[in-house]
Amino acid sequence: MPVMASNGFARAFELVATIVRVVCSVIAALIVAHAVFVLFEANPANPLVTFTAGWRDTFGWFTRDLFTPSDPKIAETINDGLAALIWVVVGSLVSKLVVRLAPASKVKADT
Repeated sequence: MPVMASNGFARAFELVATIVRVVCSVIAALIVAHAVFVLFEANPANPLVTFTAGWRDTFGWFTRDLFTPSDPKIAETINDGLAALIWVVVGSLVSKLVVRLAPASKVKADT
């Protein structure tokens, strides 16, 4: 039996799931960029570094000082990487949950 195109509600749920995944991935990418800047000792006064630091402070605060190796540069890189990983995993799980909540597609009977 062929499957009919998803109804409007199902498409809306799929769109929301995609938006969640993309937003979480962008947040993760900005946090990773900050980790790279810290690791390679980028100028903290540079506007791009400041921009990514703001995103890290806003969306990665929950891993700040989680691990505290003796080298603060390594500590921040590890903590930033963990925050980014959590954003990717949570975004993926939430998007899968949204898709599961979508109404089932209707099946067209063969005639």
